[in-house]
Amino acid sequence: MQEKNLSVKKLLLSAAFAAVAAPSFAQTNVTVSGLIDNYVGTMHMAGESDRRAVLNSGGMTTSWIGFKGTEDLGGGLKANFALTSFIQADNGVYGRFTGDTLFSRDAHVGLAGSFGSVSLGRDLAPNFLPTILFNPFGDSFQFSPLILQADVPVAFNSTARTGWTNSLAGDTGWSNEILYTTPNFGGLTANVHYQFGEVAGDTGKRNFGANVLYFGGPLALTAFYHNVKVNNPLAAPPGNVQPGPNSFTFDLPSGLEAARQTAWMVGGSYDLTAVKLFATYGRTTHDIDLSDKTLSLGASVPVGGGKVLAAWAQTRRDGAAFGDEAKRNTASVGYDYDLSKRTDVYAIYMNDRITDQDSGNSFGVGIRHRF
Repeated sequence: MQEKNLSVKKLLLSAAFAAVAAPSFAQTNVTVSGLIDNYVGTMHMAGESDRRAVLNSGGMTTSWIGFKGTEDLGGGLKANFALTSFIQADNGVYGRFTGDTLFSRDAHVGLAGSFGSVSLGRDLAPNFLPTILFNPFGDSFQFSPLILQADVPVAFNSTARTGWTNSLAGDTGWSNEILYTTPNFGGLTANVHYQFGEVAGDTGKRNFGANVLYFGGPLALTAFYHNVKVNNPLAAPPGNVQPGPNSFTFDLPSGLEAARQTAWMVGGSYDLTAVKLFATYGRTTHDIDLSDKTLSLGASVPVGGGKVLAAWAQTRRDGAAFGDEAKRNTASVGYDYDLSKRTDVYAIYMNDRITDQDSGNSFGVGIRHRF
């Protein structure tokens, strides 16, 4: 394992040096950038028997490093690429979890022009931007109530066995994807996503979806839709536990595992200057009798040199495949203080509750730096 990590470090360092040197001998503009976010605290999710003292990575944003580049091809046409890797900054291991790929954040190349842009490779899933931009905790996979309920199984990095997992099937990024982004029409853009299943004779493994985003002054609006193969593109039968936050499994009777999921969500935010308000509502359905309805509300209030953040999300799960209706309620409150344009510190408290499970309370204090 040490030899593997060493080789990965050498690869990243070589790529970084190459990216820095590239502008000196080519017309392609390449940048090296990243983000390091670590926090210390105690984590206790709903259903866990014990509290865990932790020093973890990614309290507010998953740590990452990588490089991106663009080349002006003339006539308004540009070529672009991105290769970026998630990092567990508390221990130096790449990826979000054991088994994650090196460039799981971005690995794509494409063209951009007056027509919009097209990229090929690994890129965002349709749900990602609408969920992270329309809750006050952004892309926090540790403390954002909406992100936790949409994307993170309770049992991930935990001892909990609740029979409850994230509502959205698939990952927050899609491999083997064609992504088309429209031009900006007065603040309105749309993204169309198609992921190849790459299984001969089986078109059922393909994923597709779309989202729209509108930003006009203080008002912002969004919506997304996806239809996905559960566990795609992981090579395992539906219903199996997968090693990562994109797992999708329930404690269901034999033969009732979900194979496909349809999901949609609408959301909005409004900046009143004194407070910015957030709201989303979405639903998932499956090819078996199983559905989720998720509502989230949030607010961000400028105070001093930072912001007070507060958010709540509730998922109602029901259907014959699951049994009696169950609910999960998660609420977080915190303060994020800017030390500079690139560095901030934060403190967050979170409460997590699931029907018929012991509730959990978590707390973290961290620092985040962008470069």
